[in-house]
Amino acid sequence: MKKLRLRPIILILFAVLTVPVVVAIVAINYIANDRTARANAHELVERFRGEALQNIQNTFDPIKSLVRSAAEVGKASPGFYGDNGSLPYLLTILRHSDRMVAMYVGQEDGSFRQARRLDADGGVEGDRAPAGTRFALRWMPPLDVDGRRLDNFAYLDDTGQLLGQATRATGYDPRIRPWYRQTVEAGGLHITDPTVFAIFDLIGFTVSAPYHEGDRLLGVAAVDITLDGLSDYLAENRISPGTRSYILDHGGRVIANSEGARTYATRDGQLEIRHVTSLEEELPAIAFSARPRDGSDRLYTFRHEGREYVATLSTLKPEFGKRWQLFIVTPIHEFTAALEKNNIRLLALGLGALVLQILIIWVFSGVVSKPLERLAMKVSALQEPGRNDSPPLDSSIREVAVLSRAVETLDKTVRSFAAFVPWGLVRQLVDSERKLELGGQSRFLTIFFSDLESFSTLSEELPSRELMLRVSAYLETVTRAVNREAGTIDKFIGDGVMAFWGAPNLLEDHAWHACVAAMRIQREMVAVNERWTGKDDRPLNVRIGIHSDAVLVGNVGSAERMSYTVMGDGVNVAARLEGINKVYGTRVCISHSVFKEAGDRLLVRPIEDVAVKGRRTTIPIYELLGVRGADAELEPDERAVTLAEMTRRAYSALVAGDKEAALRHYREVLASFPEDTVAKRMIASVEANMQDAAARPPAC
Repeated sequence: MKKLRLRPIILILFAVLTVPVVVAIVAINYIANDRTARANAHELVERFRGEALQNIQNTFDPIKSLVRSAAEVGKASPGFYGDNGSLPYLLTILRHSDRMVAMYVGQEDGSFRQARRLDADGGVEGDRAPAGTRFALRWMPPLDVDGRRLDNFAYLDDTGQLLGQATRATGYDPRIRPWYRQTVEAGGLHITDPTVFAIFDLIGFTVSAPYHEGDRLLGVAAVDITLDGLSDYLAENRISPGTRSYILDHGGRVIANSEGARTYATRDGQLEIRHVTSLEEELPAIAFSARPRDGSDRLYTFRHEGREYVATLSTLKPEFGKRWQLFIVTPIHEFTAALEKNNIRLLALGLGALVLQILIIWVFSGVVSKPLERLAMKVSALQEPGRNDSPPLDSSIREVAVLSRAVETLDKTVRSFAAFVPWGLVRQLVDSERKLELGGQSRFLTIFFSDLESFSTLSEELPSRELMLRVSAYLETVTRAVNREAGTIDKFIGDGVMAFWGAPNLLEDHAWHACVAAMRIQREMVAVNERWTGKDDRPLNVRIGIHSDAVLVGNVGSAERMSYTVMGDGVNVAARLEGINKVYGTRVCISHSVFKEAGDRLLVRPIEDVAVKGRRTTIPIYELLGVRGADAELEPDERAVTLAEMTRRAYSALVAGDKEAALRHYREVLASFPEDTVAKRMIASVEANMQDAAARPPAC
């Protein structure tokens, strides 16, 4: 069962009791504020919608009344608009509102009277007006006897002073214009669909009304109105900075907007008003697509780019005369932002108080639990070498101080014990909590012996201190390589080292790990020897023997003094293989059982079958040239692969009994590798055997 730590338990209990309360307070406050903000947003949208619809109605009702009045004048005085005396009256109506572009009357006899507003430095029908012109009076009498019509202009400044006149022939006939025909067909007040007044670069429409004498149509009075004032109204009366407001015609085309953006474009040479879904900004198109399909004007919500919006699409009252729509889109976050800031402050305050309380609890719990935890970690670290390097615990609590001294004594004892006993055995003893006892068991292991070449000669040549330093560097290299490959150092025998793999802990591929350790030692000894190359000292050459066999492993000795070691014939074979290196001039010699265990991951070359003291049969031995699958630096190079292949051919011929072929192949090896001691040894051995065979008398 997993044990719980004291300090976390204290903190967890505090958090379980406190955090839910803080979270609940913040959550309840957030939900309440969010509901309030949303309700406020909906209320403002509803209020703005009502006010805007009423404002639109109020804006155009007076203009429609003026058009009706102008029509009534024509009805009451049928000849009034047939005379230029009506032009000042039309100009007076035009001055009534800046939204009106032109006030005009077309009659059934083809005559036309108009007062129109001009842009600065503008003109009429292509004619350039005099500088300072603000209004133009225009009149066209009926066709003359020759079927011609004259178009006459009088240009006025802002005070009504005449600045100039112009006359030109024209083919203009008011009776065939859309505003005239549609009004006649409607039979009463008529509002055209929005269009673009190119001369003013503005969107507008025409309000017109017919007038009669009895049942006879006399003419049509009309006024052109721009919608830029509606855009100004929408821009000045935003619900929030991010609110978008649009006035759409019955087809969804934008005739006014709060952004003041141009909502028409040229298409096939004609100016067309854009649909709300074709504007540069993506938001109105998404909002329009999300509208209710039942035709209601209720508020609805949607999300765009991670933000929530509320929108409404409302149609003007039928008495307005056109099915225009007011389209409002507003972001919810602009209403909830202030409340969200308050929520964040509340959350920060709650978290701050919670953190402060946790810190207080943490400090308080540390006074009690920290010394105990440090001692627990120190005891736990006894199972791993090199981890227990923390200083002794000095506590003002008497019980903790006594326990700390006991742990320090135990730590020193275990460290001293591990210097003489394999650390794996020490870990087993600590983990199992059993008493160390004599005894062993049979196990298939890999045994390793190493020794220094010509150590006796070296000890005579070097001063004792330098000899000790060099031997220590060698022993440290061997120990590091064995530990890295999960081996166990058994003992140091003078300049020799005995180690084994597979005990006390089981190890897969123990033969291969032993071979990797051997190659690491050979490679790292190159760096060790380089430390003394400047002194012209003889390098330290390490000879290694490796053998895998079933041996007895365990604690041997007496109850007072014992040693964890391996015993058996396999140990003698490994020691013999280390010594055989002297005979063949090799560095690492392994047995056939090692080669069989490690397989193709070893690069070896066969030497020959040798007899081992105490055994009746000979065993094949190999020189280890490299290992595959460990580190790149240990991978065999091409020379080693070539040497192994050439030696293998010679050895195969020798085993087959073809001494001549074997001798030839060994000489080929020597030719390619002149310093190869194995080839030299085998050539001498084969030649001696051939001479003995030649000198021996033939059998009878």
